[in-house]
Amino acid sequence: MTNTDQEQFWTDAAGPKWVRQQEAMDALLGPVLDLVMDHAPLKTGDCVLDIGCGTGVSVGAALNIVGDAGHVTGLDISQTMLDLAAERVAGAANVSLLTADAQTHSFDAPFDAMISRFGVMFCEDTVAAMANLNAALKPGGTMTFAAWGPAPQNPYFMAPAKAAASVLGPMPKTDRTLPGPFAFENDTRILAMMADAGIDTAQVKTVQIDLTPPGDIAHTAALMMEIGPAEAAVKHHEADAQAASQVQTAVADAIAPFDTGAGLRIPACIHIYSARKPA
Repeated sequence: MTNTDQEQFWTDAAGPKWVRQQEAMDALLGPVLDLVMDHAPLKTGDCVLDIGCGTGVSVGAALNIVGDAGHVTGLDISQTMLDLAAERVAGAANVSLLTADAQTHSFDAPFDAMISRFGVMFCEDTVAAMANLNAALKPGGTMTFAAWGPAPQNPYFMAPAKAAASVLGPMPKTDRTLPGPFAFENDTRILAMMADAGIDTAQVKTVQIDLTPPGDIAHTAALMMEIGPAEAAVKHHEADAQAASQVQTAVADAIAPFDTGAGLRIPACIHIYSARKPA
């Protein structure tokens, strides 16, 4: 089973928006990347695979740890996002960028470690993907993946979704177990799937953090109108400019309680899945 739909979405639909908003998204999700790097036992000289590396900020973070003696391979299904990643790591001799599907790609050499910030939730077949990745991990190697926890505990999604619904009406029900941001929210289900993939040492740690959007309420509401459930609702309902403006106002009102005076701090629930392959 392939990820054709996800490849098209992240290359043609979402990818250009993430590229355009790269600085804002890096700042917003910076605390999540910090979580990954704090929990991943990377060391100098490691050969690392960064799954779903997107526009490359996580590749750079891993390079800073493994140093010149190490190597980082950034993998993503979106060529659009990898084009920007290539610009950001230009000149680094110990980095490779790979346009591929982690679920099916045949890796040439085993890795000491694998990391991912929100890159593992979009595979059509999670068991197949995890088995393929596990096969590409050296004995003693580690996996450290960040994924969104339960949707109700993530107002970054729920606040704009509810705001859009208050203006436009409800969206169709979706199956959150399908590839998407919340496919890994049920940690019991995912740990069982990792075990089915032959990863017997998998565990999860759930962490509460604050996301840190770089702009004020108006700026962040505008960002949410371009990336996320509010944008999806406007598109689904074919809202005109006036209705879209009303949605943006509602989104701004919904996130206003997260304004600390020192900037927006949006609570988030993050699962950190980790495993070490037996030596």
